[in-house]
Amino acid sequence: MRYLHQIDPIAFGLGPLQVHWYGIMYLLGFLAAWWLGRRRIRAGRLPGVDEAGFGDLMFYCMLGVVLGGRIGYILFYDLKTYLADPLQVLQIWKGGMSFNGGLLGVLVAVWWWARRHRLHVFDVVDFISPLVPPGLGFGRLGNFINGELWGKPTDGDWGVVFPASLPSPFSSMDATTLRAQFDAGVLDPFLRHPSQLYQAALEGLVLFAFLWWYSAKPRPRYAVAGWFALLYGVFRCAVEFVRVPDAQLGYLAFGWLTMGQLLQLPLIAFGLFWLWLSRRSPTLNPSPVPAGHPLPQGERENTKH
Repeated sequence: MRYLHQIDPIAFGLGPLQVHWYGIMYLLGFLAAWWLGRRRIRAGRLPGVDEAGFGDLMFYCMLGVVLGGRIGYILFYDLKTYLADPLQVLQIWKGGMSFNGGLLGVLVAVWWWARRHRLHVFDVVDFISPLVPPGLGFGRLGNFINGELWGKPTDGDWGVVFPASLPSPFSSMDATTLRAQFDAGVLDPFLRHPSQLYQAALEGLVLFAFLWWYSAKPRPRYAVAGWFALLYGVFRCAVEFVRVPDAQLGYLAFGWLTMGQLLQLPLIAFGLFWLWLSRRSPTLNPSPVPAGHPLPQGERENTKH
């Protein structure tokens, strides 16, 4: 069913404060990760860590996502614009977050937290990997609601008209007039792939379903993280073929290579490498620890780097 995108990015207002759907999507992603993570902690999937410790880990990871995602977007995608107007750095509700930057931020946060708790960093990375896809899915829904990061033209019945992508004079029409033009079929040539929804389905739903199922049984160290990196990289590269590249960058080479694809190549390589490492790595067995129960000294020594 063809669709005209006319979603208000503002969910509601509280006096002068406007709450954007994009921010709500991030909140839902963090809440999902927290709820799922507590289930894994109670099942002892990160031996020696209780719910209080997991709460600290979530706090550091949230900082890593926001700071890393924003800084990564600026550095990877649009440094010139932000140098010209530095205050745009604070306007996160308008979008402009990089997955790869957020991933690097989370890895730094995990390394810091794991070092303090004397745990192997990849035992923690394997633990949190299944918690990430729901946030990715919600984030892509936020992109769709914002009407940004749309796909290439399509004549499919699932095509979407994004007003921000329309040329003049359509771009200056009010919502009512635009609706009339859409209903009359005038805007059919401007239908586009809803690439944000493709990514929400693949990076969010499919990746989560696989990782949650795969990690339900104890797996060797590096294995869960390896599958996360490999599958995300493949899914992202695939969708980039039907997604319009960032206007300020365009295609980097060959008339099809995008920055989004280029950034995933190292991730895919790391995923394959971690899966290879997992073949000869130890496997953590579940060991539930009641809240407030300290980790025995012997177990601490067994979980050092």
